[in-house]
Amino acid sequence: MASFSGNIPMSSKKRDIPVFNHPIIETHCHLDYLKENALADILTQCAKANVERVITIGVSPDNLASVLQLTEAAHNIYGTLGVHPHDAEKFTAETATFIREQATAAKIVAIGEIGLDYYYEHSDRKTQQTVFETQLQIACDLNLPVVIHSREADEDTRAILQNFSGSLKRKGVIHSFTSGIELAQFAINDGFCLGFNGICTFPKADNVREIIRITPAENILLETDSPYLTPVPFRGRENAPFYIPFVAEHVAQVKEMDIETLLPVVYQNSLRVFFPDATAP
Repeated sequence: MASFSGNIPMSSKKRDIPVFNHPIIETHCHLDYLKENALADILTQCAKANVERVITIGVSPDNLASVLQLTEAAHNIYGTLGVHPHDAEKFTAETATFIREQATAAKIVAIGEIGLDYYYEHSDRKTQQTVFETQLQIACDLNLPVVIHSREADEDTRAILQNFSGSLKRKGVIHSFTSGIELAQFAINDGFCLGFNGICTFPKADNVREIIRITPAENILLETDSPYLTPVPFRGRENAPFYIPFVAEHVAQVKEMDIETLLPVVYQNSLRVFFPDATAP
């Protein structure tokens, strides 16, 4: 994609979306959950915002087929397959077989979203742990990275990942990172990336900004988690991948880095994790 700079006019009441010279890869969104804009319009806006690729995330046995279909809808949409801890109790042997077989598709780039969530506990903890471990093993067997969800479960997330560390060659990302410094340091030292999104723009998210400060640029990925977690200044509106420049801008500010210095590093991180055979522009 050709580099360009400028702003995308959005509203007289909101800041324009900044457009940077270096392209951005949206590493975590849920395209099948977006309702306010048609897919074609989302991709048009992404192109204007210099968002080069979009990864849409599997979370449930009910949406894995949708992810696969979306990866065929446009050349720059990629996907992951996995079952979120909220739906761990829906995970069956048939689900595991489906993920294992379909994750070999050319545009499936990771196993995820998998992990532990002790905040909501929509599934009981033991089931969450078992399903997390099962999907980590699939990632090991297929030599794919993982996209991890961890909320209020730092200790168990770390313990389980330690058990798989030697076999999980391509590591992955703990996405939407809001955990403590101990899990952050473990993940960084073990070769994982941390994913940051619109939460870092929220006024009360000092804990997330502190993690950003201590995270080397070489371990940072950018995401929106859309349709959730819309960044300032568009809070209250459905999130979308084309808002990711606001996340990039804020991460650069927290890191006290020039945005055009940060973006090539983060882009290379995205390639390393999800597109190891690709080359940077």
